[in-house]
Amino acid sequence: MGWGWFRWIWRTLTSMRTAVILLVLLALAAIPGSLFPQRNVATDPAAVDKYAAENPNLAPWLDRIGFFDAYASPWFAAIYVLLLVSMTGCVLPRSLRLWRATRTPPPVAPRNLARLEDHHGWETDREAPMLLEAAARHLRKRRFRVVVTATEVRAERGYLREAGNLTFHLSLLVLLVGIAAGKLFGFEGRVAIAEGGTFANDRSQYDVFTPSAWTDVDDLESLSFRLDEFDVDYQVAGANPGQPTDFTAKVTVQRGNDPTPSQETVQPNRPLDINETKFFLTGNGYAPVVTVRDGRGEVVFTGPVLFLPLDANNSSEGVVKAPDAQPTQLAFEGLFLPTADVGPQGPYSMFPDTLDPQLFLTAYTGDLGMGDGVPQSVFALDRDELSQVEVDGQPINQALSVGESLVLPDGQGSLTFDGVSRFANFQIAYDPGKEITLAAAILILVGLTSSLAIRRRRIWVRILPCTNDEPRPGTQDESENDLSGKRSLIEVAGYSLTRRQAPPGEIGDLLAALKGLTGPGLVDPHADTASHKETST
Repeated sequence: MGWGWFRWIWRTLTSMRTAVILLVLLALAAIPGSLFPQRNVATDPAAVDKYAAENPNLAPWLDRIGFFDAYASPWFAAIYVLLLVSMTGCVLPRSLRLWRATRTPPPVAPRNLARLEDHHGWETDREAPMLLEAAARHLRKRRFRVVVTATEVRAERGYLREAGNLTFHLSLLVLLVGIAAGKLFGFEGRVAIAEGGTFANDRSQYDVFTPSAWTDVDDLESLSFRLDEFDVDYQVAGANPGQPTDFTAKVTVQRGNDPTPSQETVQPNRPLDINETKFFLTGNGYAPVVTVRDGRGEVVFTGPVLFLPLDANNSSEGVVKAPDAQPTQLAFEGLFLPTADVGPQGPYSMFPDTLDPQLFLTAYTGDLGMGDGVPQSVFALDRDELSQVEVDGQPINQALSVGESLVLPDGQGSLTFDGVSRFANFQIAYDPGKEITLAAAILILVGLTSSLAIRRRRIWVRILPCTNDEPRPGTQDESENDLSGKRSLIEVAGYSLTRRQAPPGEIGDLLAALKGLTGPGLVDPHADTASHKETST
């Protein structure tokens, strides 16, 4: 394969048509990421497993072609890299041309101005230098870029249109770079913290941690915080009783080596932001505070236990594990109801706030299976080696209010319901390209709007002597073309470089200024009659 083929491949890849095709392909490739659950998503890490359980025949095929890792799949990465190369090769040369266009002075007037839109001509005996200077002064006041020669004035306006085009094209490239930076160096995570609990920004502290390809997990932002208090306000009257109206988490933050902690407030639309590591408040629930004693009477567990909400009234389920209990390990499973009541279908919560909190528990003894090295969910029990505690042949079930205890038979142990705490879910994200992407998106809109709204146009004013042998504009020796003291022909014409016409009255204002100096004059006898029609632009 010769160099000609390489040049053809490069020119094809870096053409605007190829860039547009790749952009459309990237949009199509992103569709599976929106339609199907994705792995390593901190907001719902079990979504792929749930989908696979519900679709056992389809899920393996989707997994083979990477639909559950759409944004990390080889085909998505290939399209993205090709688009980045294509945009770079297309935009940079085009940007250089646009930059040169913004600095180019107005060009020499065409040979035959009569062919242009809104052409006007008349004769006068006024001195040419005075008229040219008056025209230049008039156009400069209207922010035209002006060049004056011995026989003509060249003016152009609307260079910001090219600057807008330049901004638009460069911002597209910056947008792709910003997105790539976030995907390569950022991370996402999730952690649930009960009131009084602490969190340190270390990978081991996360409930779910999803790093990017080049995330330095050993160099995370140095910080820690304690959840001091979590408040939720509920609507108690009106059309939607029980509807939450406010969520507020009060935290004490320790930043790096700063010895002075700070008090911060986190709300759903006000994340905690520490050097671009952001903590979003995404959920909450209840954490009953319990104390577990084993058969020896020793306290083997005490503290809040997170229960997962099941409905809008915060009916929650959870488990309490005591692997250090002796002579046998203990576990408790059941419901927490913030405002408990019992109906035909069993116990339920009437209201999401803690008006009458109760725990409904059953107990197990045996081997929790926590010593075999297999990770377990804190919200579920492995019952393979457990036996449910029974009284008179029936499983033990008891409702506990705050301060009450569930005492197991035969001195096996007990659980005391000490109180109720709350927990908050935090979505943690670090995206170093987010600000770059936002700035690029804003600049894209600004550049596109400028390129569409601003009209680039040119105006020429030419003064030549009225002789039978007309000089050729732009080609004669202007130093020999002395217009002083002779009758001269003035020509004015404009030209729009866009599909939109020049603003109405722009040529008319210039004509009024010049004719005020020269008088009505005579129409140019050499101009084509069609060129003298008054055309509004």
